[in-house]
Amino acid sequence: MTSRLRVRHVSDGALLVEFPDASDEEANRSAVALAKSLASRFRGGLEDAVPGARTLFCAFDPGRISHEELALEIEAAPRLPAHAVAGRRHAIDVVYGGPDLESLAGRSGLSEEEFCARHAAAEYRVAFLGFAPGFAYLTGLPPELSAPRLSTPRPRVPAGSVAVAGGYSGIYPADSPGGWNLIGHAGVLLFDPDRDPPALLAPGDRVIFQARRAEEIERPERIASPKPPREPGEGKPVGRVESAGLWCAAVAAPWSGRGASGLPPSGAMDPAALAHGNVLLGNAPGEAALEFAVSGPQIEALEDLRVAISGGSCDAEIDGTPLPGGSPAIVRRGQRLALRAVRRGVRAYLCVAGGLEPPGPLSVPARLSAGDLLFGSLAPSSPAIRDGAVPPAIAEDPMVRIVLGPQEDWFAREGVAALLNSPFRVSPTSDRRGIRLEGPSLAFRGASEIPPEGTALGAIQVPGDGQPIVLGPDRPVTGGYPKIATVISADFRLVAQARPGAFVRFRAVSASEAVAARHRMLSS
Repeated sequence: MTSRLRVRHVSDGALLVEFPDASDEEANRSAVALAKSLASRFRGGLEDAVPGARTLFCAFDPGRISHEELALEIEAAPRLPAHAVAGRRHAIDVVYGGPDLESLAGRSGLSEEEFCARHAAAEYRVAFLGFAPGFAYLTGLPPELSAPRLSTPRPRVPAGSVAVAGGYSGIYPADSPGGWNLIGHAGVLLFDPDRDPPALLAPGDRVIFQARRAEEIERPERIASPKPPREPGEGKPVGRVESAGLWCAAVAAPWSGRGASGLPPSGAMDPAALAHGNVLLGNAPGEAALEFAVSGPQIEALEDLRVAISGGSCDAEIDGTPLPGGSPAIVRRGQRLALRAVRRGVRAYLCVAGGLEPPGPLSVPARLSAGDLLFGSLAPSSPAIRDGAVPPAIAEDPMVRIVLGPQEDWFAREGVAALLNSPFRVSPTSDRRGIRLEGPSLAFRGASEIPPEGTALGAIQVPGDGQPIVLGPDRPVTGGYPKIATVISADFRLVAQARPGAFVRFRAVSASEAVAARHRMLSS
């Protein structure tokens, strides 16, 4: 049988499909089946469909399909029975033994050998991907092996670590921080940009673990996938980073369809500023450019470049001569462009006529360092369009519009009131994954975790300490913290450009008002 579904409108360009009457297993299977059905039949406008533990998150372009139209499409989509979607079967070799195995075995009343034997005897199913590219959440863990996450996550978990947390098992695809309990190591490449699809495991796949000795495992040369090699002629070097400032990377328009592999859409933190700088040069609005934060880099031009600076206010010099702001300029080959501190806002953009080479479709923006090269096509661009729309001024203490939900009802009435009536200070620990806010604790009605589900740009998730985090373009694809609201896309740049120490206030609007604001932003 199929499960009844319910659609929640999260914000402009995002909705959540729920299966309220289904068990956890049936709800997840229904989400996986519906994602496959939509992917096989959808005509356009759907950008991603990400299964979660009990839900299906859909990102879409409201300029091509409305919330109501997409909801009708979802209702009408042929739905296979939840049990009918069978994925591939994977046998993964694992060497058992890890820093948490002894304590977990003691907690379960088993010996270490029995704990490992029971873990290897189970068959697992990939429920969804998230946290990191290629990281699969595996259901089927025997209940007696279940354990809570670590109270303090480790700063580094080695790639290939086999772990358990809650009712899930999983394997870390790359070196990363992590709070799961480590019980072994698998020599398997879970994410490879040169593979199609890049993630080894997909929702609906089945997994078994095979216990092996260390000498029996062939370790892949690249457990943590590197950036794919550059093909000859893919681009030509147009600049060299002599000093990188605090942070800089090449960014472009966000990618679609990456959630199934555990990759976020990425993109610029301030899309309107990126578009403005590109339009000044005759580029497409989403052409790749250099995004830098707080303090800018120094670039040596390896070709004659026509450039424009947009976003936060930033002084610039060419070989020590100040660069006039507000219009494109020429940097000759061999000259050095120095981008100084961002004085208003946090992030600014260096756009180049013809565009820079963007991060690949299977990567996130990589932080640049001194000595790195900037690549560009030097393709002819159109004449500069100097009357292109200028983004609204960056507010020092912005008022930001939000759509409440999808888990507004997980919070006490006073928690929602605190969000709408209190200022929140921007934390200096913010980054492209999330903008952390400090203020009154947003009280929960009960539990402070939800079954993990897909996340939207601007989602305001609230961990157990009650302090909200506004998720950014490099956010985890899925997450298990309740989301009290979502910043509308037209206002996300206000949060992204708020300096550490600035105060942000929130005002609730409807999903239809969010869509209207998006249309006004794109047509201005």
